[in-house]
Amino acid sequence: MSEKLRIAVLGIDHPHGMGWRESLTHVADELEITALMPAFDDATASLEERLAKLPRFDSVDALLNKGGDLFDGALVCLPNDKGPAAVIQLAQAGKHILLEKPGAGNADDMRRMAEAVRGAKVAFQNGFMWRYDELTNRLRDMVRDGRFGRLISVEMTWATSNVDRRDPKHYLFDEAQSGGGFFNWLACHHLDLLSYVTSEAITGVTARVGVFGKSKTAVEDGGSAILDLAGGGLATFTGGYWHPRWANDVRWTLRGTERWVHWDPGRAGTGGVLEIHGPQPQFMAMEEIFKLSPDETTGYGGKAMVSLLRDWIRAIRESDDCRNTPESTVTVLKTIDSIYESSENGRRVVS
Repeated sequence: MSEKLRIAVLGIDHPHGMGWRESLTHVADELEITALMPAFDDATASLEERLAKLPRFDSVDALLNKGGDLFDGALVCLPNDKGPAAVIQLAQAGKHILLEKPGAGNADDMRRMAEAVRGAKVAFQNGFMWRYDELTNRLRDMVRDGRFGRLISVEMTWATSNVDRRDPKHYLFDEAQSGGGFFNWLACHHLDLLSYVTSEAITGVTARVGVFGKSKTAVEDGGSAILDLAGGGLATFTGGYWHPRWANDVRWTLRGTERWVHWDPGRAGTGGVLEIHGPQPQFMAMEEIFKLSPDETTGYGGKAMVSLLRDWIRAIRESDDCRNTPESTVTVLKTIDSIYESSENGRRVVS
């Protein structure tokens, strides 16, 4: 491998494609883009001029057969019906994988990808950047330190702009291409983060998903899920494409026997806030508002994404795992599969 990691980018006009490429500029000291596979009918409307003269290929076969010596790893930003086959082919060719989340429409497809990655002994990273957020890691440390006491509940909410704002004809709302809707595309972030923050497996799922907004789609626009945690607590998630304007309403509340904490990652004028409410042993109660300064880092996911990219580069250099692994990605897709199964059958699914 050359001194700088060389990567191919698959999926130029993916919804997060431009954001990924901007984030990559923050690790230009260690990585460079050296080849492109536009995909999406060869669309390049969002392609930056600085990359316009790079070699382009119209398929994974062509990329590997004609340009295989141009790159060491690949950023794969493809729809769920195309991504798994591309990842498997690239991994089997010895290319390291950087995968736009969730990467697959179901756990079975992700298992096949995981087997290919492990079999080829290549590095793997996906786009679950919240594992690299400072406040989520502070929450994780609180749990691991026992500051919550016994964890009782985790309440998660994410409501965002509705389907009309996102174009009902977009591939994200095409069941054949995406395999699912809001839970596959956005709720996956929180469902992955739940296991990371609590270090507890999800042992049962009860859910109802569907189309609740005014735009009819073939996939769900949102829903609610009750998730049983291995330690005996409960987690809930409610969210969807429901707001009549471009907006995000994202909040968590974690409750334990010794404290409860509200996490507001999007509070205006901050980089996120923790409102911490602890015990009152005598006349003073433990109360704290912990704020981060605004994150001005450009790209997709701010400085958390930059940390994610640095971790991938480190994993390649050291032949190690990233904080996100093939197995953790299988786990979150298995949870989403269970949510869909529970909603369809009207019963609790035991993991």
